[in-house]
Amino acid sequence: QVQVVESGGGLVQPGGSLKLSCAASRSIFSRSAMGWYRQAPGKQRELVAMIFSGGSTNYADSVKGRFTISRDNAMNTVYLQMNSLKPEDTAVYYCNANAYSINYWGQGTQVTVSS
Repeated sequence: QVQVVESGGGLVQPGGSLKLSCAASRSIFSRSAMGWYRQAPGKQRELVAMIFSGGSTNYADSVKGRFTISRDNAMNTVYLQMNSLKPEDTAVYYCNANAYSINYWGQGTQVTVSS
């Protein structure tokens, strides 16, 4: 059974930082492109950042320069460091593992940016 489990969400003030973690099953992690997506109320789910098995990364324009995605293959974990958070970053953040064109999703973790 493949598992993808996020952690690290919470409430933070504007301008603050938060780090999300996502652990995936060892059987898929090393060969997976790992992505963070988010979905705000009333909006479609959107890609925030992605890191490929070779280490290359992609970011949504809205988070470039503020968010950093990284992966630790030894720990089967991907991270999303979020700095300079804005209220518009408020959303449920989902981790995705894409292995051989099969998508595995986590349950999501809430991030709320508010004073």
